[in-house]
Amino acid sequence: MRYCLLLLLCWIHLAVAAQADTTPIRGVWVTNVGSRALQSEQTIREAVALCRSKGINTIFVVVWNNGVTLYPSKLMQSYTGIKQDPLYKGFDPIQAMVTEAHRQGLKVHAWFEFGFSYAYGDSNTRWAQRYPHWLGRNNKGARLQKNGFYWWNALHPEVQQFMQQLVLEVVAQYAVDGVQGDDRLPAMPAEGGYDDYTRALYQQQTGRTPPQAYNDSAWLRWKADQLSNFARTLYQAVKKQRKDCLVSWAPSIYPWSREQYLQDWPAWLNGGYADYILPQLYRYNMDAYEKILKELDAQVSPAQKSRVFPGILSSLGNGYRVKPDLLRQMITLNRRYGFRGECLFYFETLREPGQLY
Repeated sequence: MRYCLLLLLCWIHLAVAAQADTTPIRGVWVTNVGSRALQSEQTIREAVALCRSKGINTIFVVVWNNGVTLYPSKLMQSYTGIKQDPLYKGFDPIQAMVTEAHRQGLKVHAWFEFGFSYAYGDSNTRWAQRYPHWLGRNNKGARLQKNGFYWWNALHPEVQQFMQQLVLEVVAQYAVDGVQGDDRLPAMPAEGGYDDYTRALYQQQTGRTPPQAYNDSAWLRWKADQLSNFARTLYQAVKKQRKDCLVSWAPSIYPWSREQYLQDWPAWLNGGYADYILPQLYRYNMDAYEKILKELDAQVSPAQKSRVFPGILSSLGNGYRVKPDLLRQMITLNRRYGFRGECLFYFETLREPGQLY
């Protein structure tokens, strides 16, 4: 009788867990740029309450941005001497967010927004000064830069080790429900790969020297495959440390993601090292949104759709806010194509009147 009871309890636990795992994401990204949501315990309480009232069930909160962490990090202190973003000194917004969100029944995923970039606008940061051999290089030998962001060589083992340690530190330090990389993790501008380390590695593995054309098909494929290998390694490391911690990626749209940032995310989904994919389907009107949604629909199998949630551009720091009717139309279209949830970029959208879900 006791044995049967134990079996029944185990079955109930597994059934509940399985049900929880299939709950669609209705998420939002909470960043520290263009938003005061993470400023204090009070603003975090208000932000979580607003998310809950709008039908959000998952918060993706930034933990790594502009070369610093929002939380106090022993790892960061050991690498740079800067333990935490000075703006949050004496306050841990990540702990406050996890505590409050869980209290109100929402899940929290740690979002490593800056990924493999180390600076924006200024390349001569402490990172560049201390670790010059980490810096990415383009085919002219210049520091790797794209759209104002300066990048490490994402294929360098020390860079990958640091990023893995950073992710695992968060998993160990906080009761987050998941961790997430985006269009900068794992990623690198396709123009990169011309540093000494990567040149030598490519020569060793292929017997060829890197072509001058950064987008040469074989050279591009090799670089993308290296990043896919890291995605798998990081996924496995997180699962080894805490099996219940979800790993998601929010890459750019495919195949643009692979051509521009070496993100071959269909391979991550097919390879089994992506619990969720939240591709950034950032468009400003319905025609453009449906066009890219159709492409996404063709890129994932019906069985994979329960793990794919479109990212919708709903706010920008320049004051852009999506019209409520347009947002509702996008969400309706997602359902029509079989996508059961989505994630909004970013939180400030929720301050607009009107129920989302």
